Amino acid sequence: MPFVNGEQLERLCAKFPTPFHLYDARGITENARRVNAAFAWNRGYREYFAVKATPTPAIMELLRSEGCGMDCSSLTELMLCEKLGIRGEEIMFSSNDTPAEEFRLAAKLGAIINFDDISHIPFYMEHVGPVPETVCCRYNPGGKFSIANRIMDNPGEAKYGMTHEQIIEAYRMLLAGGARRFGIHAFLASNTTSEAYYPELAAQLFELAVELNRLTGAHIDFINLSGGVGIPYRPGECAPDIAVIGEGVRRRFEDILVPAGMGDVKIYTEMGRFMLAPYGCLVTKVLHLKHIYKDYVGVDASACDLMRPAMYGAYHHITVAGRENAECSHLYDVTGSLCENNDKFATDRMLPEIKIGDTLVIHDTGAHGRAMGYNYNGRLRSAEVLLMPDGSGRLIRRAETPEDYFATLDF
Repeated sequence: MPFVNGEQLERLCAKFPTPFHLYDARGITENARRVNAAFAWNRGYREYFAVKATPTPAIMELLRSEGCGMDCSSLTELMLCEKLGIRGEEIMFSSNDTPAEEFRLAAKLGAIINFDDISHIPFYMEHVGPVPETVCCRYNPGGKFSIANRIMDNPGEAKYGMTHEQIIEAYRMLLAGGARRFGIHAFLASNTTSEAYYPELAAQLFELAVELNRLTGAHIDFINLSGGVGIPYRPGECAPDIAVIGEGVRRRFEDILVPAGMGDVKIYTEMGRFMLAPYGCLVTKVLHLKHIYKDYVGVDASACDLMRPAMYGAYHHITVAGRENAECSHLYDVTGSLCENNDKFATDRMLPEIKIGDTLVIHDTGAHGRAMGYNYNGRLRSAEVLLMPDGSGRLIRRAETPEDYFATLDF
């Protein structure tokens, strides 16, 4: 069921023209508190929200008010933090193929630098200056990552991170360059709902931390489990229990780090999808019904507003506002207006009978939704609205206008 009811949607649509992305302020806050509670056993725990998932100031400020830091990956994401007054170790800068100007701004803001490659260390020293006292390195163990014989992702094919030998050498280089506190970061799976993922990843990184401390003498200050914890996009799928995940990480912590005298290591996470996806939806109106070889529902949103289904066939649940519990008796493709046949939010989807003017809610778009928008066919990206706890709507990003589209052109 959506977090917004039909009556609320009717009021919102009267105020904000469709399409628009809608976020649930209460749901976001409550989820952030669940995450913090799950890792409260670790005194230094912090969630660094993956800004790339939803780079919207109002959302960032909402999460910051719950103690979250920000995980940035680009110059403009760093600039967003700067404009919001977010600085220092509230920012984790995890990028790859990084231009010097991005390292320079990260250094200016005092962000924690997460080096993706060993070659970036001399590059940083040449173009920015001495390495920071607190620094992180991204690890890639290679091979395939699996839990209970289930292959989850293939780190050996990923462009991210350093090999085992490289991260040891990187720590030695950074120590010689003046670094004093170290972090380890890794991302080995994407959108997994397995509650075993974080604990298994943590065990690998905890063992690596003990080894790095023994071989280099470096003080391991934190271990960043990155993101990858997913959500159930389809009805009937089970959501991972973050409390169970946090407890699993705690057990590995006490089994591996505490006996090694490293019980002061902080745990960080960098979740985007888990923090935001279920608490956002795309609201769109039905413009046309087309009946040829299939039945098509044409809406006023397009893949420019939500790219995931067109890009790789991602499933997003769809409900008809006011008829959420009606029988799904009709087979439709739900489409946008782009000149591409993959501009479909759903293919062969059973839905209630739809009429022109109906409002559709496309679920779980709070992360990697509007953030992945684009302007193909000259389509303009939609507004963002925050549903407040009292049921009112707050415009947190206006829709693009033709003036925005033409602003970068030189006639």
